[in-house]
Amino acid sequence: MVLGLILCLLQSLLCKSTVFATGSGAGCGDHWPLCNGTVMQHSPRIDTMIEFTHRITSGLSFFAVVALAWWTFARTAKGHLARTTAVAAVVFTLIEAALGAFLVKLGLTAESQSPLRAPYLALHLTNTLLLLAALTLTAHLLSRHNGFMRGKVRVVAPAGAIAAVVVLLLVGVTGSLAALGDTLFPASSLGAALRQDFASTSGWLIRWRWTHPMVALAACVFLIWLVVRAAKRQTHWDNRGLCALVLILLAVQYGLGILDVVLLAPVWLQIVHLLGADVLWSALVVLAARVTLEPGERC
Repeated sequence: MVLGLILCLLQSLLCKSTVFATGSGAGCGDHWPLCNGTVMQHSPRIDTMIEFTHRITSGLSFFAVVALAWWTFARTAKGHLARTTAVAAVVFTLIEAALGAFLVKLGLTAESQSPLRAPYLALHLTNTLLLLAALTLTAHLLSRHNGFMRGKVRVVAPAGAIAAVVVLLLVGVTGSLAALGDTLFPASSLGAALRQDFASTSGWLIRWRWTHPMVALAACVFLIWLVVRAAKRQTHWDNRGLCALVLILLAVQYGLGILDVVLLAPVWLQIVHLLGADVLWSALVVLAARVTLEPGERC
């Protein structure tokens, strides 16, 4: 059930990235939760269809997350850590809906260049990743019915895991700002894009666009070092396979990032890049949990 819900959430996130990449956030006007003041859409425009689909999938995801929380409480004993992460998922889903509503009501969509849009977008992305992390952790914790009980779990050297998660969050935030710059100020060629990056007349979103690949490169080196160390550690789990997966996903993501720059961030590639980021994030969250949380019982 949990894995199915994660796939459902990923589909909803891809809809959201499509809304962002195509500038369709204003497709339903300034109405929320209704679309253009109505439930049913008659002869909708393309941007309306994209935004309306995103809202439908987001609504379905909310009810699915609530159902997951109920199911988790029904299947686990009092004190199981999966209950905590399931409740956190519900909270992050509510925050996600509120942030989306404010984006629409404040007009921070489509071609808006409001100074509020960038920090708001960073906050929105951070919450989205935390929601995905909560669902991923719930799936991981449910793998042991009694092992992950509060008071029985041993926390081992959490500093490295926390650092890895924070670093990947930073990469995601800088990536969202770079994508916003690409959307608002599209370039006609790679040369024109590079000139934009260093032109004194460009806005700060463009002039700071280079921070994403630089932060991503530094984070990649740091994460490789951490993952190699994690693979060598003796823990309750055999992490070598998961560590290899994380390294492969890192390489794929960096390749997609380079392709994104060269091809001037086409919509389809932005969506694929975001999907890769979500999968990498989920894998790293599970690895961090495996390295940090030692279950109290093997059952």
